[in-house]
Amino acid sequence: MKTYKVLVVGCGNMGTSHARAYHKLPQFEIVGLVSRNPESRNRLSDELGGLPTYSDFEEALKLAKPDVVSINTYPETHADYVRKSLNAKAHVFVEKPIATTVKDSIELVQLAKANNLKLVVGYILRVHPAWKKFVALAQDLGKPLVMRMNLNQQSCGVQWETHKNLMKSMSPIVDCGVHYVDIMCLMTQAKPVKVSGIGAKLSHEIDAEMYNYGQLQVTFDDGSVGWYEAGWGPMISETAFFVKDVMGPKGSVSIAEKTDTASQNIDEHTQTGALHMHYSDIDESGNFLRKDELIPIENEPSHDELCQLEQEYLLKAIEEDLDLDQHLEDAVNSLNIVLAADESFRSGKTVYLD
Repeated sequence: MKTYKVLVVGCGNMGTSHARAYHKLPQFEIVGLVSRNPESRNRLSDELGGLPTYSDFEEALKLAKPDVVSINTYPETHADYVRKSLNAKAHVFVEKPIATTVKDSIELVQLAKANNLKLVVGYILRVHPAWKKFVALAQDLGKPLVMRMNLNQQSCGVQWETHKNLMKSMSPIVDCGVHYVDIMCLMTQAKPVKVSGIGAKLSHEIDAEMYNYGQLQVTFDDGSVGWYEAGWGPMISETAFFVKDVMGPKGSVSIAEKTDTASQNIDEHTQTGALHMHYSDIDESGNFLRKDELIPIENEPSHDELCQLEQEYLLKAIEEDLDLDQHLEDAVNSLNIVLAADESFRSGKTVYLD
């Protein structure tokens, strides 16, 4: 059994969960933890039995000589870290997005291919059993699809500080939106063609040019349409903060939220109560032929277990030389959509995609 040396970069919430996954999987060996914060990297090192720690990424990359680099830092660092890792001949797992520009994302995808290296983007919903079922049911509804999704987060304290830090580089509609428009890309398997966006700044605590509430509308070349809404902050409403709903000619399917979920609890953002399936078939009198179904979801994976599923996929991609072209095309498309929404908000015009 081949063992892959892993350098984990970023020791916050996501970095910690991914490090735990590597620690559990015998095919991976963590050879370093990188973080600007000594407290976070030392805490994680202690938890995992004492691992080498670094404050500088380039030094860690040079000394640890990893086979895999796991990048779990703020988005503005992603492009630089991914590029340097690929140039060091390491496979890469990177939390979403690949980069903060479409141009950088395309270049990094091309660099990975040119070096025959695997680049996996952390779209955690892709490995979630219930979300995979949700996508499969949506794909059976016919075309076009109407996709409605949001994730508004009422935050305070540490969570609000994290959100303000994230908004130094991107808005909620960009940071969170890539997950859900990625799901739309999966459902439609179609090309996005135009995007509109709106937004509002609801706090004096964020930069003048930033906004903490946004909504996008996207149209695909198969006629499918979708909207996504995201907001962060202490003023965000808890009413209808969780909508995951898809309609097509044959009916609709939606995720019924867990009744005890709060928007600030990030560990429950991937959790589902059940899948609600509705069929559009009607008889000669115009009455429905089939009753709605409520498909229960049991034994859902925890956040750490989902991160382990992502790393198992990375391992499979490396060992079985999986073709990641569609995975990466969707990653670029999802970023293209949310950045176009941001551009649309700032310009007041619909953005047409190439």
